[in-house]
Amino acid sequence: MFMLAIDIGGTFTDLVLRDQGHGEIFVAKVLTQYPDPSLGVLEGVGQILKDAQIKPQDVGRVIHGTTLVTNTLIERTGAKTALITTAGFRDALEIGREGRYDIYDLFLKLPKPLVPRQLRFEVQERLFARGDVMQPLCEEDVSLACDRISKAEVDAVGIVFLHAYVNPVHERLAAEIVRSRLPHVSLSVSHEFAPELREFERTSTTVANAYVQPLVQKYLNRLEDGLQALGLVAPLHVMLSNGGSCAVETACKYPVRLVESGPCGGALAAAHAGEKVGRKKVLAFDMGGTTAKALLGDDGDFPITTESEVAREYRFKRGSGLPLLVPVLDMIEIGAGGGSIAHANAMGLPAVGPESAGSQPGPACYGLGGKNPTVTDADLVLGYLNADYFLGGKMDLNLSESQEALQNLAGVLDLTPIETARGIHELVNENMANAARVHAAERGLDLDGYTLVATGGAGPVHACGVASRLGLHTVIVPPVAGVGSAFGLMLAPIAFDYARSYVTNLDDLDVQRVNTLYAEMENEGQGVLQGAGVAEDEVELNRAADMRYV
Repeated sequence: MFMLAIDIGGTFTDLVLRDQGHGEIFVAKVLTQYPDPSLGVLEGVGQILKDAQIKPQDVGRVIHGTTLVTNTLIERTGAKTALITTAGFRDALEIGREGRYDIYDLFLKLPKPLVPRQLRFEVQERLFARGDVMQPLCEEDVSLACDRISKAEVDAVGIVFLHAYVNPVHERLAAEIVRSRLPHVSLSVSHEFAPELREFERTSTTVANAYVQPLVQKYLNRLEDGLQALGLVAPLHVMLSNGGSCAVETACKYPVRLVESGPCGGALAAAHAGEKVGRKKVLAFDMGGTTAKALLGDDGDFPITTESEVAREYRFKRGSGLPLLVPVLDMIEIGAGGGSIAHANAMGLPAVGPESAGSQPGPACYGLGGKNPTVTDADLVLGYLNADYFLGGKMDLNLSESQEALQNLAGVLDLTPIETARGIHELVNENMANAARVHAAERGLDLDGYTLVATGGAGPVHACGVASRLGLHTVIVPPVAGVGSAFGLMLAPIAFDYARSYVTNLDDLDVQRVNTLYAEMENEGQGVLQGAGVAEDEVELNRAADMRYV
């Protein structure tokens, strides 16, 4: 029996096929196709099955990682979304937090809400902080909101009421009304997706889920149909941001949980490679065509955070993005990818990214019409890439196109093309090393003793340069590192995280209440896992609690 892993990146779609009995591995790498990435997936699946000379029926499991959710939120290409919320809290989504993420920036930018003000509707209802009803839900207000939502031709709706994480009675009633009056609309209700305190973050998470849900449902259903048309009857599982995976049905319900779906595979592959050679402390360094990410792990475990951001106004400034209350591996974006475009900034100094050439037209050396110099072009001119053996010899690189693209930038910087290429390479390495250093410091960790494990198409090219700047003495480049994220998907267990908020002093702790909350989450989680094909006696439950000082 074979397992097939598929990882869609901004530039390439990676596929890995593994014989579960003998461990033999086949790989494929195809350009990501836009606007429908599933076309590239199906092309790659056909190619890899042909290379392995196996029948589609021989594949027992398919697991998929994607950047679709992240890209949708960044590019603002999701569904037309409305919000129904407690009267007086219509603008909580726009007001956000009180703090400024950069107190010295006089022209500070905040991300625009996913729901414009005219599509945010207030209804009369109110709960006390402990969950008691202060004011019953006005069902007529909900019905009027539905009428206005229908006239606005909205595709998705989020419902967020004050203190609903303690008592969801009003949200459930409002959801029943919306479903009966707007059956065609995708609905996200806060107590199902983010049943935790902090109104702004809960609202942001619920709205983000609603915003991407129609697109994710269409995409995954289309992908399932395409795989079945190729003859694959194996169940399709989707990678989550917490390092686990789930069934398509669960992914369609909680699409916001896929926000870091793709990069998690690289972290799991790095931990696996470190374990194979007895290295417990690893710096997972995954550099693809669009971005580079880093994650620090110890003994195979990576930290999980329930506070993340997406679609930042400033790429490396925490607080400038949309906050999400979803469990994600605590990784950071540390720099550019191979397709990131090099240019001169406003001060005439060299800079790289954040714009990327992607797969269309791609770096200049791809010969697909790209004219801007990228990191890949610089690496090719410096001799780090073999123009005649790119993608295992399946794709030729055009050295003269890279040289021409670099010549244009060199003229602006008053350098030679070789000096420009060297500058781009060194600048990227320095930026990534600095970001990784800051990430370690923020977590209170000393990088001494860590091993850098490089994955991604561009990771091995830059690994030694980054490691030397960090003072790391060991670099591991695992087999099939270029499709490391796809390989890592195979290592992901089927898993799901749940959270509840219960605010009390320890002196007043109601243990029965705590156990009831745990039981609710565990029952729900067991249903999700069994629906994905996990036997009841194979389910493992882990409990955790966050506590704070009064």
